Amino acid sequence: MGLLKVENLKKYFGEVHAVDDITMAIEGGELVSVVGPNGSGKTTLVNLISGALIPDSGRIFFENKEITKLPPHRRVKLGIARSFQIPYIYENLTSLDNIMVSIFSRNGFSNVFYKDSKKYEMVRDEAINLLEIFGIPIKVARELPHGHRKLLDVAMALSLKPKLVLLDEPTAGISIEERDEVINTIVGVLRSQKIAAIVVEHDMEVVAEHSDRIVVMNDGKVLKEGGKEILDNEEVRKILIGD
Repeated sequence: MGLLKVENLKKYFGEVHAVDDITMAIEGGELVSVVGPNGSGKTTLVNLISGALIPDSGRIFFENKEITKLPPHRRVKLGIARSFQIPYIYENLTSLDNIMVSIFSRNGFSNVFYKDSKKYEMVRDEAINLLEIFGIPIKVARELPHGHRKLLDVAMALSLKPKLVLLDEPTAGISIEERDEVINTIVGVLRSQKIAAIVVEHDMEVVAEHSDRIVVMNDGKVLKEGGKEILDNEEVRKILIGD
C-alpha cells in the first residue's frame, strides 16, 4: 500500500468542494509536490492528512493503519509532521530552545519548561546538531531573517523524527537570493534521512527541480500527476499561469 494512501477523500465547505474525491498514495522517501491555483484544495488536502480537518467521507491510511479520524498529536506519534506557510515558532525563545521544546514534546515531556532544558544534555546536543545541519544560528527566533525562520519551522518538524513531513509553501515570502539556499537545505536533509514529503509549492522552478512526482490540483480534484514533463502540458499551463 505504500507509506500513505488516501481513498476517495472529500471535504466540502458549503458549496465549495475543497477536496473532491481524491485518491493518491505516497511511497517511503518520495518527494511529491502538490501544485495548483489558489483555492484548488492543496492546503485543505494537507490539513486532512495532518488531522487538522476531518474528511466528510473517504479514508486515510498510514503504514497500512487507518488514521482517518485520529487527532493530530496521534498522527505525529505515528510519524507525520508538518511545517506551515507562516512559520509556527516561539518568537521569544532562541532557535535552540525552539528545537529543544519540540524534542521534549516528541519524548512526552511537553509539560517541561524550556528553562529546565539544560538538565538534558542529550536533547541539547541533538538540537544543536539540527541547527548545524540547517545552518541556523542560535539567536532569539524573532530576530532571525525570514529564510532562517522557515528553516527553523522545518527543523522543528523534523526533530519529531517523522517518516512523512507535510511542507506548506516552504519558499513563500523568501527572496530569490534566499530561496535556493532554503530549499536545497530542506531537500538535502529529506534525501539524506529518507523522509517522504508532500510539498505544497507555487514556485515551479523549485517543483521541477526537486520533485519525484507532481500532483496538479484544480477545483478540489487531481487534474494530472506525473514527472516534471506535466508542467509543459497545455491544460496544466493554462491552470497554473493562464493563457
